[in-house]
Amino acid sequence: MSEIENVIIIGSGPAGYTAALYTSRDLRPLVIEGHLWGGLLQQTTDVENYPGFPDGILGPELMQKFRDQAERFGTRFITDEVTRVELSKDGSPHRVYVGDEEHLARAVILSMGAEPRKLGVPGEEELAARGVSYCATCDAAFFRDKPTIVVGGGDTAMEDAIFLSKFAKKVDIVHRRDEFRASQIMLDRARNTPNIEFITPYVVDHFEGEDNGSLEIAHLRNVDTGEDRPLEISGAFVAIGHRPNSAIVEGQVELDELGFVKTEGKSTRTGVPGVFAAGDLVDHTYRQAVTAAGSGCQAALDAEWYLRDLAPDPEAHWAHHEPVSEGAAQS
Repeated sequence: MSEIENVIIIGSGPAGYTAALYTSRDLRPLVIEGHLWGGLLQQTTDVENYPGFPDGILGPELMQKFRDQAERFGTRFITDEVTRVELSKDGSPHRVYVGDEEHLARAVILSMGAEPRKLGVPGEEELAARGVSYCATCDAAFFRDKPTIVVGGGDTAMEDAIFLSKFAKKVDIVHRRDEFRASQIMLDRARNTPNIEFITPYVVDHFEGEDNGSLEIAHLRNVDTGEDRPLEISGAFVAIGHRPNSAIVEGQVELDELGFVKTEGKSTRTGVPGVFAAGDLVDHTYRQAVTAAGSGCQAALDAEWYLRDLAPDPEAHWAHHEPVSEGAAQS
């Protein structure tokens, strides 16, 4: 019989490493972090909006600091992929497998993240972080006074374009249809922004880089005529949605129509006893490093309360304790 862990955290990134940090002092968590540990920030260059780093920090360096801090307090790591899980609904240990190796846990925190949907066109992978981006709020400032495009037709694409327009010289929204999935209010806002224009019905055929490795041209293709339209740009923001990495728990925890793990109210509880979810795996809206870290903290606290058989929310938890009188607090 394998040793039963208190907590196994599946995945890394800001959510997983923060959950590890918060559980490490008392629960000695095991993090199965994946081969590409650190999440999407490992693919990011400068991070200028994470609190505490006024001069910015490289994404991989930030994730190394997260990992080092968790390890300092006793977190253990397996740098490999979880291949399957068997989540128990009757209170018995959960089973987490890395290949044929079985790990048992009283509690599991899911933090596998989400991947941005990609175009799958030539040049996209090669020019990622060299002009091709999937996060306007992260990277817009790097394209100040430069020509850019946003690819997509939903609210996210409109939001990205409006945000980007505050920095970029020009923003072209490229969409395969003349009709958009975006809400009318977001469309109107984009159309009323002076430096935003729409290019339809076009798709990106391929990206082309300069000799120095930076993005230079997006080759657009008219979906009706096949016409090639080269567009000189410095930045391309792909906004066609995210794909949560929830396949290994499909059918065992509740997912929404897009595959994101559903949690109960404002907690990180999944509805399966002892199973919690955090970070981009549950987040449709914000998808920022700092919000992921915050939800990792919540998942750790939820797991601690579950393991200690305390109430599962802060208000009920503190209701178990006698209030401290003012005199006692000052003594």
